[in-house]
Amino acid sequence: MEQFSPIKRSKDGQAIRYLIVDDSVFARKNLVRMIESFGGEIAGEAGDGMTAITEYERSKPDIVLMDITMPQMEGIESAEKIVQQNPDARIVMVSSVGYQENIVAALQRGARHFVQKPVKPEVLYEVIKYVLGEDGVVAAAAGAGA
Repeated sequence: MEQFSPIKRSKDGQAIRYLIVDDSVFARKNLVRMIESFGGEIAGEAGDGMTAITEYERSKPDIVLMDITMPQMEGIESAEKIVQQNPDARIVMVSSVGYQENIVAALQRGARHFVQKPVKPEVLYEVIKYVLGEDGVVAAAAGAGA
């Protein structure tokens, strides 16, 4: 896998903490591998939208990667509920269902961005940097010890 410069929090230099939400264990494992290659830390995982809300409250991650199509509660509804309770929540929808209306609905309800499956590490990396904005700092390659 490609080597990425670690993305750190600018305020304290800590690793970015992620909540991974997908009903597919394979998809979650794949995202975990990518995030670890970005120097990220897994704050929690969830297999459905209901669990995602509880996990968000428990782990308070810096960023959420959330599937749209899941049992019990769809990702868009879950994202909306998380953002209602946590207006600063950063949620990136990750889905193979790339219908325009789904993307628009997700963004209208509080998601910050959308990544199409199958996820390409370099695309996810750029989206995460963009979504973190001021908070995310890419550690200089020279000083980055993963």
